[in-house]
Amino acid sequence: MKMHGAWTAVVTPMNPDLSVNWDGLNKNIDFQLSQGITGVVAVGTTGESPTLDWEEHDEVIERVLAQCKGKCGVLAGTGSNSTEEAIKSTAHAVKSGAEAVLMVDCYYNGPSSQELRDDYYSAVASEFPNTTIVPYVIPGRTGTALSVEDLVILAARHKNINSVKEATGDLTRMAYTRSIAGPDFSIMSGDDDLTYTMLTDPNIKANGVISVMSNIVPGAIVKMVKLVSNGDVMCAEKIKDALAPLFAIVAVKVYNERELPSGQKVMVNDRYRNPLPVKALMEGLGMPSGPARKPLGKMTSRGIAVVRSAVKSVWDNNPEMLQPIADFYGIDIAARINDDGIWASLAL
Repeated sequence: MKMHGAWTAVVTPMNPDLSVNWDGLNKNIDFQLSQGITGVVAVGTTGESPTLDWEEHDEVIERVLAQCKGKCGVLAGTGSNSTEEAIKSTAHAVKSGAEAVLMVDCYYNGPSSQELRDDYYSAVASEFPNTTIVPYVIPGRTGTALSVEDLVILAARHKNINSVKEATGDLTRMAYTRSIAGPDFSIMSGDDDLTYTMLTDPNIKANGVISVMSNIVPGAIVKMVKLVSNGDVMCAEKIKDALAPLFAIVAVKVYNERELPSGQKVMVNDRYRNPLPVKALMEGLGMPSGPARKPLGKMTSRGIAVVRSAVKSVWDNNPEMLQPIADFYGIDIAARINDDGIWASLAL
């Protein structure tokens, strides 16, 4: 498998008691399929892989693989900060039918690029030579990064490493990857707000996106990627501009007030990271989502206001982007956006 097109890093919906909402997961995958998504990622960071136990982790992968078989691609999230765990998880995914897995750079213990290459990616690629291994480079969340040079070395050593999920935000790095990896290597955007640029930059020529916001607007993102592929950059840009408010809330930054023990009041910059904003948005719209597992919690009213404002902007200016949600889930989008009580219930 070589990565291309529009893929959704699906959320793992939860019940109010924080157990996995299996019916909700099934419904959301059906929505993705109805919108022509190229593929889905099961149990990536957006799917709350850090807080699912391994039994839940494996079951999500099993269920998504079974539901998507013959309908769209599936990337199973099997990365870890332990190579042994990554091998065990990949073995389960392959046994369940996975043709490809997504492996994030090892977080916290922070191996060097050489160690990531030899003792992590290469170890798993050698163990599963018939399974596509997609490195996921996101130093902002892992504290480490596989270098472009070592990525290219891996691709030369292992035919099953032919793609990368790029979430560094570094366009110069991406152009360098293309220049030394060549035209046949697949670069997938891992940042919604940079996808259009990565697709259209002649020095990068990204092959697609693994998106967070396609949980909400999969059809529009599929169309944007296809338009660029077909050379219709202007129409693709219109979709990008229409979705810009949503792309801007993959993470939400707001200043919240704190009161110190002395009684002094200060403002602190809080950054609410994926998947909290997209799950709050889905819950606000009435899609299966539920809360995030701790330590992710709830945004303050300031954070929720940012999310609500973004979706209201899209609905007011380009309602066709959100209409598939209304049609598939039977939701009155306008009523929910304008219901103060819904959004208040999502805030601290």
